[in-house]
Amino acid sequence: MSLIKSISGIRGTIGGRPGEGLSPLDVVKFTSAFATFLKNAHPGRRLKLAVGRDARLSGAMVDRLVVATLQGMGVDVLETGLSTTPTTEMTVIDHRCDGGIIITASHNPKHWNALKLLNAKGEFISDAEGKEVLRLAESDEVRFAEVDDLGQVEVLEDEIDRHIDRVLALKLVDVEAIRKAGFKLAVDAVNSTGGLAIPRLLRRLGVQDVVELNCAPTGHFAHNPEPIPQNLTDISRVVRENHCHLGIVVDPDVDRLALVCEDGEMFGEEYTLVAVADYVLQHTPGNTVSNLSSSRALRDITSRYPGCSYAASAVGEVNVTTLMKETHAVIGGEGNGGVIYPELHYGRDALVGVALFLTLLAKRGMKVSELRRTYPEYIISKNRKDLTPDMDVDALLAKVAALYRADAACQVSTIDGVKIDFPDGWVHLRKSNTEPIVRIYSEAATVARANELAQQVMQQI
Repeated sequence: MSLIKSISGIRGTIGGRPGEGLSPLDVVKFTSAFATFLKNAHPGRRLKLAVGRDARLSGAMVDRLVVATLQGMGVDVLETGLSTTPTTEMTVIDHRCDGGIIITASHNPKHWNALKLLNAKGEFISDAEGKEVLRLAESDEVRFAEVDDLGQVEVLEDEIDRHIDRVLALKLVDVEAIRKAGFKLAVDAVNSTGGLAIPRLLRRLGVQDVVELNCAPTGHFAHNPEPIPQNLTDISRVVRENHCHLGIVVDPDVDRLALVCEDGEMFGEEYTLVAVADYVLQHTPGNTVSNLSSSRALRDITSRYPGCSYAASAVGEVNVTTLMKETHAVIGGEGNGGVIYPELHYGRDALVGVALFLTLLAKRGMKVSELRRTYPEYIISKNRKDLTPDMDVDALLAKVAALYRADAACQVSTIDGVKIDFPDGWVHLRKSNTEPIVRIYSEAATVARANELAQQVMQQI
């Protein structure tokens, strides 16, 4: 059993002893600590939080625990029920909540669940704020409300539709162009809440022919829910057999978007953001941001537009959004299919990604595979180096950074592990927080060169 406390929330496997997984006691413990954190930040205020969840099997149980705990803390709750991560974020914004909790383990398998914590802007809390929540969880500072001060619950039933309304109202979403294109699309929602949101969005966009695969939100994931090529063989076949123009795949909480070309080949999870950024920059020139482990293709596309610049952040959505705000980026995200479009909100959002991509496809008038070939070709290789438990990983990474700083042909960043930019590729090393390993991602124009760069650095280690 596992319980992981990180910048992305409290994540764990369901069952087992308290503290070893995400047990009911742990849910109450961390929910009450978060409520205490918000009360400390807003003394004397009657707090209001939004709560939403994906469709995984433990979701309803955890949801009831979260809502009841917030009530017990004297916090009012807007309950969205089955929802998506970006929809819950939008609920916080639209209803002027003081924060929110999303109950989802994102792309993790069905026996995992998590509490993702939002601030009043509908964005993930910072690392420092998260550490304060963890401190409070281990303290004796949590105080529950008296009986006359218990929180109230209001059930919201149309938040996904409200979210879709906001997406369709964006200036760069051309509903008429999408309708006229006459797309036939396939959707794989891995039996979670994407099955409620994506087909509904598509029909509102004027797409009449939608082939639904795994769209019943039962929580029985039809395959490994991470939207990477080895898990998407079924939709690849469905796209080919049904002569679809495009396949759309989302993860259980609908913040990641993967695309399948009309020939059944993967568009490439890294290239979801690249394509959407290409369209956004064409109409609203500005800066872009992705994290250090994302493809160089976004940098290349950004450089095609005069006056536009690219910047890389540390890994983690909150780090991406922070840098986006600092650089006034018009589009950003992560290479895992996460599109962040500030015109709507600062959060990864597969719904806005779908709408912008379909607008681009309709206006370009080409096949998805043809569109993919207009972008720079890069391949990412993912490796790991196992270390001994007594090894000083930080010192090791510092030595690697010093070694490559001495090479005039390389650029080295240490804002998140060690990122080494070579003239024809890059290598990013990050230590694991849970085991003695270093993760080594590399990218180049070919698999051979990406592996060669990774092996070179691994040899140095």
